[in-house]
Amino acid sequence: MNTRVTQMLGIEYPVIQGGMAWVAEHHLAAAVSNAGGLGLIGAASAPAEIVREEIRKAKELTDKPFGVNVMLMNPNAEEVAKVVIEEGVKVVTTGAGNPAKFMPMWKEAGVKVIPVVASVAMAKLMERGGADAVVAEGMESGGHIGSTTTMALVPQVVDAVDIPVIAAGGIGDGRGYAAAMMLGASAVQMGTRFVLADESIVHDNYKEKLIKSKDIDSEVTGLSTGHPIRVIRNKMTREYLKKEQEGASLEELEMLTLGSLRKAVIEGDVVYGSVMAGQIAGMLKKKETCAEIIQDVVGTGEALLRGER
Repeated sequence: MNTRVTQMLGIEYPVIQGGMAWVAEHHLAAAVSNAGGLGLIGAASAPAEIVREEIRKAKELTDKPFGVNVMLMNPNAEEVAKVVIEEGVKVVTTGAGNPAKFMPMWKEAGVKVIPVVASVAMAKLMERGGADAVVAEGMESGGHIGSTTTMALVPQVVDAVDIPVIAAGGIGDGRGYAAAMMLGASAVQMGTRFVLADESIVHDNYKEKLIKSKDIDSEVTGLSTGHPIRVIRNKMTREYLKKEQEGASLEELEMLTLGSLRKAVIEGDVVYGSVMAGQIAGMLKKKETCAEIIQDVVGTGEALLRGER
């Protein structure tokens, strides 16, 4: 495969793994990169030295390019930004803010910077700030979401900027891949499908919850707080939404979800944990290796683009 993104990142296939908190660690990132995509380590709110350890462990498992997702709201973001340079990582994706303050040092170090955006205005701002590409992420994605669908967002961002656009949100198979390419994207980013990868450290309870989920099992919490999050419905979400409707304070709602993602991913609590997943969860029926996932998505997608069914 040869697109602007594969050329820029030095990868074989235009597939990027989402930088999911607690999920995107060195095993998964290395496996995706070894399979020809771009694996990402999700820094989330981790201390800088933990991120450094993850980077070094990934290097032991792959000699292919991989990146780090830096959550800019992380109190440790500045230290993490420096660790990326010190450890020689050449690709960074960013979320939850504007990476402008880190852009000069990243660019000087030759790091490719790819912010995640949910609007045309943010995409334009990122391009003016020196971003090498953007991930246009629609509201179908799991975790923190924007307000525009992928189908509507991607072509508008493609038309608005000259840098490559990576489509994300609601993409989980070759059909989604082909659709994204037809909308003008140069690559796709997937999160939920990689949760089910054999190399993913996610607890089996979480994986089984995704496999058993239906199209209507995805819901959004936190709309009243301004920080909407897409998850799979369970007792925790029902309680959260009830409290939201009753006008609970932000502090009360935050206490309800404190540590809930780790509880689901690591401990396997899918009743009171936060089972973040995109709307494509209902399409997923089995666990596979990262290589099998990428071959299926790209192989099927390219066949569709050639007019084959």
